[in-house]
Amino acid sequence: MTHDHDLVLRPTPAQTEAALNPPPGRNGGDLVVETLAGLGATTVFGLPGQHALGMFDALRRSDLRYIGLRVENNAGFAADAYGRITGEAAPLLLSTGPGALTSLAALQEAAAASAPVLAISSQIPSAGLGGGRHGYLHELPDQAASFRGVVKSVHGVRTQSQIPSAIEAAWKSALSAPHGPVWVEIPQDVLLAPTAIPVVTGGDAFPEELPPRPELTAVAAHLLSRAERPAIIAGGGVVRADASGKLKQLAELLQAPVVTTPGGKGAFPWKHPLSLQSWIEDRHTTDFLQDADVLLVVGSGLGELSSNYHTFKPRGRVIQIEADLGKLESNHPALGIHADARLALQALLETVSERTDPDAPQRVREVLGKVAERIASQELTLEQDVLASVRRALPADSPSFWDMTILAYWAWSAFDAKGPNHMHSAQGAGGLGYGFPAALGAAAADPTRPVLAVSGDGGALYSIAELATARQYDLDVTWLIVDDGGYGILREYMSDAFGEATATELTRPDYVALAESFGVPGVRTTPQTLEQDLAKALGSPGPSVVLLPAVLRMFAPTHLSSD
Repeated sequence: MTHDHDLVLRPTPAQTEAALNPPPGRNGGDLVVETLAGLGATTVFGLPGQHALGMFDALRRSDLRYIGLRVENNAGFAADAYGRITGEAAPLLLSTGPGALTSLAALQEAAAASAPVLAISSQIPSAGLGGGRHGYLHELPDQAASFRGVVKSVHGVRTQSQIPSAIEAAWKSALSAPHGPVWVEIPQDVLLAPTAIPVVTGGDAFPEELPPRPELTAVAAHLLSRAERPAIIAGGGVVRADASGKLKQLAELLQAPVVTTPGGKGAFPWKHPLSLQSWIEDRHTTDFLQDADVLLVVGSGLGELSSNYHTFKPRGRVIQIEADLGKLESNHPALGIHADARLALQALLETVSERTDPDAPQRVREVLGKVAERIASQELTLEQDVLASVRRALPADSPSFWDMTILAYWAWSAFDAKGPNHMHSAQGAGGLGYGFPAALGAAAADPTRPVLAVSGDGGALYSIAELATARQYDLDVTWLIVDDGGYGILREYMSDAFGEATATELTRPDYVALAESFGVPGVRTTPQTLEQDLAKALGSPGPSVVLLPAVLRMFAPTHLSSD
């Protein structure tokens, strides 16, 4: 009996001839770029370095588009955003030692946010491998060890014949649920040596599916169908799995209110009658969710930011759907379903019974009303007006990328993303410098719509060099920099905790003049003119900077007390 997987495609005579007579002038780097192209990659990000020059030389013999950034960490952020926007594995080409290590913070963010990044790094020459101290430039005793605790999988190469299969395996790993960054490293001599290996013309790296166990979804459907007060928390896994439509169907079928986490922004329509929006960092919302007799958590591990800083204590039955096995029941006992959100929601849609609950929308309105009343009592008109101005200026279908800054913390709770996969921030790992380089990656992924980046002045200084990248590739990104003269949220934290702040004040440049020195238009705005200036910048092709000098405040937290 012949099985489908026993069938082998036989090469045509022309393919055989091409394989027997590969073109001259190729090296190991060509095998890298040919494999990427065969897997469907069209764009690569990175930064050249001495040991990696074989890969970069091969790019000129390839149709792959190269976007070169000025710092490896920023190149990683750009690849992260490209992966989030396209759903494809984003290649990131790096050099050995300092270059590779500089990308670690970006890869940590990609891991926390389940962004598919395919990092390919050079290594010192093969003769130096094995842990000895040979004194090669950039030498590390075990370079891959620095990445094993960060990335999803590590793939080592020692010969040219291993390159295509190693990259295919890494590609498949990056795109199997949960998505994530992966690491491939190839020695310098392997990349530089001439190769007689045939041109890599295709690849088969379809990601593995992660379906739910049917006995578990049967129990989940039974619990949800008979619940009196069901509720749903939707996390980033819903967005990554492109499962927003199925989430909406299930919520309506069950008449279950839905709140989205910061990573799940846009997974559920903001103004839907069942939408609790994203106010998960609020005691009124937390209390409502705790009162649910059956709580469905989809694509979230209920970490710090998604549990009101671990003060959330559900009293009812929890059902958790999570593709990352390490997050399953890591914070709360649950009926744990290890599955891709899309497949699990589809299984529930096929098995739950419809509920009627005409009072559910009213309960949602009551919670949102209490939240609005709490915020209104704190005299935060400036902050709300600034965020509203950004929302009105940004086209509904444009993505936005937010650094770790006070306006972003507001946006986690109060910003309508207008759709799934539209709002992204560095809230996964929480590092500075994400917003602008990530926006550049998104603009490279989809040049048909403008992209917004939002940073504070502290975060902006991490990625200011990428103004050169924006100009070089003419990427359509508008960068809003909120300048408060320092690390604003740390200033606030320290003042609250210690009575005064230390090490939070910054000498900073004239950002408008600095942008213009890169050939990027810049404008200084005010809270009153922000909407007009931001809309104009977003409506003009190419990169631009909008500077808003303003000191913004955070709304009072609710996790420090039960008031």
